[in-house]
Amino acid sequence: MLSFLRCGQSEGRKFPSGSFRFVALDVETANHDRASICQIGVACVLPDNSIETWMTYVDPATPTWAFTGLHGISQSTVKGAPSFAEALILLEAPLSGITVYQHSGFDRSAFRAACTALKRDEPVWNWQNSVTIARRAWPELKGNGGHGLASLKRHLGLSFDHHDAEEDARAAAEVVLHAERAKGLEVCFHDA
Repeated sequence: MLSFLRCGQSEGRKFPSGSFRFVALDVETANHDRASICQIGVACVLPDNSIETWMTYVDPATPTWAFTGLHGISQSTVKGAPSFAEALILLEAPLSGITVYQHSGFDRSAFRAACTALKRDEPVWNWQNSVTIARRAWPELKGNGGHGLASLKRHLGLSFDHHDAEEDARAAAEVVLHAERAKGLEVCFHDA
């Protein structure tokens, strides 16, 4: 049984500290512009495989909200939230030197786009992909729903609210942990 602790929005809360085996990161965007990050969720996996999560809304400073119907986040939700630059300050150092999983390539590309909009380099993190891990662990899902979080939710019996960055980050971390148990540690930490 996996356990997790929610740290909640960053208002008044620091990013979790400690020794993490790896983290999973997920973002939600306001619209089709990948730089329009409006929520960041991080799931930190501790040495005992428990998961501590952290989330912040982000004000993408855009009037265009195309995905509110999908994730429920709107301009009023992010009012008073940090900018991406401010959120990045909280994350950059703690995520350096550890593996950062994303579920697909979207999250890193969103970080890259948001950093480009700020005219700065993206953080040098050890990005890996939990989809690649899932494909290695459960090849039988190819053509049977695939390796997206919705399919893995059914296959692995995961419980999470899809399209919430904190929940999706936790689910991606759980995918990696399930793969470790199913196939062994070596499947998870080779270059993905």
